[in-house]
Amino acid sequence: MSYLFSTVTSPKIVYIPKGSVFKSISHLQNEGVNVYKFDAFILRLLGHPQQGWIDLKEEKMSRITYLHRLTTAKAATRQITLIPGETTEIFLSQLAEELSLDKKALIEAYERHAPYKEGNFVPETYSIPNEIDEERLILHLLGESEKTMKAWAEHYNIAYSRDKWLPIVTKASVIQKEASSLADMPYVSSVIDNRIKKGMRLQMDGTLNYGEFSHQKVTARRIRTDRTPYNTYKNKGLPRYPVCNVSREAIEAALRPAQTDYLYFVRGKDGEHVYSSYFSTHRQNIVNATK
Repeated sequence: MSYLFSTVTSPKIVYIPKGSVFKSISHLQNEGVNVYKFDAFILRLLGHPQQGWIDLKEEKMSRITYLHRLTTAKAATRQITLIPGETTEIFLSQLAEELSLDKKALIEAYERHAPYKEGNFVPETYSIPNEIDEERLILHLLGESEKTMKAWAEHYNIAYSRDKWLPIVTKASVIQKEASSLADMPYVSSVIDNRIKKGMRLQMDGTLNYGEFSHQKVTARRIRTDRTPYNTYKNKGLPRYPVCNVSREAIEAALRPAQTDYLYFVRGKDGEHVYSSYFSTHRQNIVNATK
């Protein structure tokens, strides 16, 4: 049997990243497909591989057929958007519902592969093929998100490692939950830093909007009864893990806080935060916000 008609075994649905033909071949090799560098030269003669998800229809085919389909086939996809500040619990429920997937299988795959309990996904719009299993979907979302986070770290001259990145994402997640706008984020960041420096508890409601509680109003009873590390009314410092998935703007605010001596803030009547450095002023701001 000639080389071109030797058999290639591959998943029916494959993902091809942006980049050169050689990058496409390298990616497929990393996915366990039995393609080789020489295939890149053949692929160049046939055309350029499609980008994104490719539906090859079969798992085994001749090499020439396989390479040809990489240049012509494309998977039917749906767009799924992860909103900044949303928790993974809610996002996995959304994926299960919109893609008709098993939520339990998604959670199990996430728990097997995610480096942190929360904050592993980059909020953006993803194109997801209609026919994809839970394991491959989670691996794809985690892989693409980590690539983006590495690019963010490089932009801010940070040597990326998961241990070094975790506290940055954790702080950014609190900012994401608390800030009233993008412009507000550096000021929330400064309050976090200032309170930690003074040994004060953060006492921020947003840290209790973790997991299934993402959209629930934080009540005095929740504050009293929640005994998790997320409760910044009871525990000093940042939570042990992020409370949500974060945007690049929140990461930037975590790394570049405004230079202030603010220790308090309250949401004013216009929806924007009013900041103060003294508790007496803060109390008056609360009164003004409720008038």
